[in-house]
Order: sequence, then C-alpha cells, then structure tokens
Amino acid sequence: MLEFSHKPVMLEECMQGLALKEGGVWYDGTVGGGGHSYEILKRTSKSGRLIATDLDDEAIAAATNRLKEFDGRFEIYKSNYKDFSLVFERAGVDKIDGALLDFGVSSHQLDDEERGFTYRNPNAPLDMRMNTSAYLTAEIVLNTYSEEKLARILKTYGEETFAKQIARNIVKYRENNPLKTSGEFSEIIKNSIPAKFRYGAPCERKSFQAIRIEVNEELDGLYELVLSLTRRLKKSGRIAILTFHSLEDRIVKEAFRELEKPCTCPGNFPVCVCGREPEIKTITRKPITASEEELEYNSRSKCAKLRIAEKL
Repeated sequence: MLEFSHKPVMLEECMQGLALKEGGVWYDGTVGGGGHSYEILKRTSKSGRLIATDLDDEAIAAATNRLKEFDGRFEIYKSNYKDFSLVFERAGVDKIDGALLDFGVSSHQLDDEERGFTYRNPNAPLDMRMNTSAYLTAEIVLNTYSEEKLARILKTYGEETFAKQIARNIVKYRENNPLKTSGEFSEIIKNSIPAKFRYGAPCERKSFQAIRIEVNEELDGLYELVLSLTRRLKKSGRIAILTFHSLEDRIVKEAFRELEKPCTCPGNFPVCVCGREPEIKTITRKPITASEEELEYNSRSKCAKLRIAEKL
C-alpha cells in the first residue's frame, strides 16, 4: 500500500478565494490528504474551527495525522460531501464562514495500483471506488451494464466520440471473458478507436473518467449540493469549488448563475411581485486556472478550474 500523498491544487488561490479571517467555522468537503485543511486551520488562528468530510479511509487517516497539531479544532467525518447537512447537524453547526469543495481524484488514489483508477497499470483490478466499502465497482459496471447504458455513460461522462464502438466491444469481449483488469479495459478502448485518432492525450483517459464518475455517482445531485451548501454560508461567507472536467464546471457555473438571479418579473410589471433578490455575488466571472509555475510541479492541476462566490 502506498504512503498517502496528494498535492493540493491551487492552494494559495483557494485560500485567497475563501477570504480567510481569524476564527470562524469552515468546511472542507473533500479533505484528501489535508493540504487545504491544514492551511485553513493555520490561517484562521486558534479560534478557527474546521469541519471536513471524505469517503476514503486512507485519506481520512492521512489528514487526521497531518492536522494533529490543530487537535481540538477540527473534526473529520466519513461522509459524502452531498450529505453535508447531516454532518453539520452532528457537529452542531448551522451556518459556516466558508466552504471548499475539491472534486479531483487524489494523486494517491490515481497512483495506488490496488484502486484501479488509472490505465497506467494494466494489472490493476477494476475497482475505482473512492469509498472502498461501497458496493458498486468498475468491474460490476463493465460486466453487467447494457450496451446502451455503457455507451450513454461513456458519451455523457467522458464526452467520448467513440462511445458506441467501445460499449459494443465491451459487451462482445465479456461474452467469453469477464473484464477483470485495467489492462483489458484499456485494450478494448484502444481497439475501438481508429488509429488516426489515437494521438495527444492517452485515448483511455475519457473512458476511465466516465466509469469512475458512474461508480462514485460524482455528478448526481451536484447542482443541488452547490445551491444548498452556498445557502448555508453566513453573510459575506465564500464558497470555492475546484472542478476537473467540463461537466462539473458547467454545473457549478449554472448553480452560481441561479443563485445570482435578481428579480424575474416581466419587464412591463410596474413593481416586483416575485420578491426575488440575488443570493450571491460571483467573484470569478471566468474560472481561475493553475499558474505556469504550478503546472511544472503538479501536472494534475492542468485541467483544474476554480470558481468562487460570496454570500450576500
């Protein structure tokens, strides 16, 4: 088993975006190795409190160890960030001063060959679970889903042009042998894509991403999450969200747009009857991306986009 390691993406940009202050209650929805959480606790003085969640037991153990110098000021719960309201209730928290969500898969998860997140190790089992106690695995998805459903997942979550061909070949392959390893899945993908399109980024990347999203239900309820979590901010509190592919970023952008909507009455109404007022101010009209300096030492920040909003 690998020692848990994970470089926090856009660390300084996230801290500046949260507008950290002395004290306060802060929420880190994806604690990972504790990099972002460490800086939140460090910069909010001895009166600052952190509530954090994660589904990965190894991440929770690593973060707990990383944050031990702040003992008494933080609590980490094994929970999906989508269930933050239950966590807040357990922690005795109503409103918070700031929230950070990082939707990326950690370096540790990608590199651990026992987890099956990456196509780089052909012998890795088809697992891909962030919560290792969950039932659904990549192996179950690839061996039991219908051709139509597989194609839809690959097209929607991976934006894969050759989704139908890949799905067809998965079903054909498993008629004789169930898929067991990342290498088998990789070979099916490569054999499904015409040679002239196998250039640039590894052709397996999109399909592996799509199956990972399905296994972990990453996009389910994401829009509602952003709305409800943002509404738990205190006045002037901020939410910072790191996304790593276009579907996530689009959902966050649309949720912020919904929260920022002013009066929706028709223009010919003499007075407002809907009573609607903007709930947030979007700080980032365009998402922040990683600096050239960060890209040099943390290649996994290449696809990251950071959006920030402030509660009114």
